[in-house]
Amino acid sequence: MSLSRRQALGAALAMPVAAKAARAATPLLPDRGSFAATPIAYLDSASTHPISLGARAAMDAYVAGRTLDPAALTRKPVDRAATIGKFAQLVNADPDEITWVQSTTMGEQAVLRALGFPHKGGRIVTDMLHFHAGFPMYQELAKRGLDVAWVQARDGRILPEDMARAITPGTRLVSLSLVSTYNGFQHDLKSVCDLAHAAGALVYADIIHAAGAIPVDLHGSGVDFAACATYKWLMGDFGLGFLYARRGVLDALPLADFGYYGFAAPGAPPGIALSPPQTHVYPMDPPGDTPVSYTMRPGTLGHFGTGTYAQSVIAATDHSLDYIGTLGVPAIQSHAQALIGALREGLTTKGYRVITPPGTTTPLLTALLPDAKARLAEPLARAQVRISLHDHHFRIAPSVFNDMKDVDRLLGALPPA
Repeated sequence: MSLSRRQALGAALAMPVAAKAARAATPLLPDRGSFAATPIAYLDSASTHPISLGARAAMDAYVAGRTLDPAALTRKPVDRAATIGKFAQLVNADPDEITWVQSTTMGEQAVLRALGFPHKGGRIVTDMLHFHAGFPMYQELAKRGLDVAWVQARDGRILPEDMARAITPGTRLVSLSLVSTYNGFQHDLKSVCDLAHAAGALVYADIIHAAGAIPVDLHGSGVDFAACATYKWLMGDFGLGFLYARRGVLDALPLADFGYYGFAAPGAPPGIALSPPQTHVYPMDPPGDTPVSYTMRPGTLGHFGTGTYAQSVIAATDHSLDYIGTLGVPAIQSHAQALIGALREGLTTKGYRVITPPGTTTPLLTALLPDAKARLAEPLARAQVRISLHDHHFRIAPSVFNDMKDVDRLLGALPPA
């Protein structure tokens, strides 16, 4: 029997409530039941994490409201401030230190603008395990006169002594990925921040491969800025992310971004609720000497809040943050490490050179293989296994729904190196 449109919508609206009730007792991992059944052994969550059934239902409910469907109009909308609060709790930050951005890269670029790069000059230190698609950005800044220092990786790591040598007096910013998208290497973020701050520099961390996958302590690390999108380990979707700025660090920085969410009516309460500036140009407006009267919102929202964000993704991310919180990041990390250990052993047995450093506790495992994409695409497709294939390396990234059967299927599909 097929469902009517209204019945289907009612089921979608009810699913988040039912899913939350079903998770009252923390599920054991792997948790396949919270995700759609698939014939694919999906081991590529570091590229794009699948959306859970509950997150999909939350998005469906949001879209139903956008269609003005009467069955959805009485549903309480997602509290965006509460979602910010959930993320803040996940990474040990305060809600007013966080605002929305459309992507990790947009957050990083907002930080660069706030610091006055490139026209104010200065030195930036980054490393070869930072996000590779961001390399052109720093090369372009170097062309415009900035002193950009590149710290080389050794044995798949960025060594503290190499970072210390690069952070010379006059360095204004150290920019890195807390967890490398290339091989899963993880910086000791507090140590880097201590080095940078001693030299008078600030630190930006890309945390897209950390938040939701490993414990993250922004306050404890002392990092000045951090950003991530939601479509990886936060189990959201494209077009939405978070930007963090440590309390007090913005006080000395002029505004570089001016947008709708950063301005409020005089006397408006802080936070994310809309209270637009008071206009003085339309009929029946109160008189004023300027087109509008406004105040800047405090905190990161006031400094970086710009335009509208992906609202349906907020709904999905809100659900996913609840899900991650219920499981607990330590349990997520422990589950991934059990699979990573078996994968490392299996790859080594088959002769592959694993370039993720031993002892790494992130959910990424990378191996070198000449012409990897050309050699592995067909056998993996035939076995219905999905990993991240590149020209000369491949990366495996298990998540909460994967199990040892997925590991065995991948290892069985891989030819000897």
